[in-house]
Amino acid sequence: MAELDDATDRLVSSQVAGVAVRASRDDDVEAMLAIYRYHARSGIGSLGSYEVDEPQLEDLKRRRKNMKSHRLPRLVADLAGAILGYAYVVPFRERPAYRYAVKHSIYVHHAHLHQGIGRLLLAALIDACAAAGYRQMIGYIDNANQPSVRLHESFGFKQVGYLPSISFKFGQWADMIIVQRSLGPGATTKPDIWL
Repeated sequence: MAELDDATDRLVSSQVAGVAVRASRDDDVEAMLAIYRYHARSGIGSLGSYEVDEPQLEDLKRRRKNMKSHRLPRLVADLAGAILGYAYVVPFRERPAYRYAVKHSIYVHHAHLHQGIGRLLLAALIDACAAAGYRQMIGYIDNANQPSVRLHESFGFKQVGYLPSISFKFGQWADMIIVQRSLGPGATTKPDIWL
């Protein structure tokens, strides 16, 4: 698995204003959890989480290790050792027919929103997933989070679904947009990497 980390680091070594995107490591998990907890506690229109119970440090470490063992990219935006955000993918569905599709999540530290960190992470995540052989990327976005909707549109994501009043959080109903984009050749060819 070190080869995947090295390849991912080379693939996503882009720099923007001193921020490097790289594969996450165990020592990043505490900062990732702090970012996640902030958004989980935030209201509608934020990057708010849909989890009821906040994960603990060991939960995130276990999830990260599981993603790594399944060759699922998990990235951080690092500015001189400070983690400004993170992004990862999970399988879209567990059944083998869906093995070329992933669902992604991006979380940016609240003090660094609207500074291009999400854009940097999303670009790197798309590249890393395409290089790993995935063909489709799915995202679920809270409809109130219009900056995220616009970011995804700028990367070629198309709205493929709309779920009105699908969640209830912070005392109100929230709508969700489902977006999708192809990776690499998408569905134009059969996969040559068997995941």
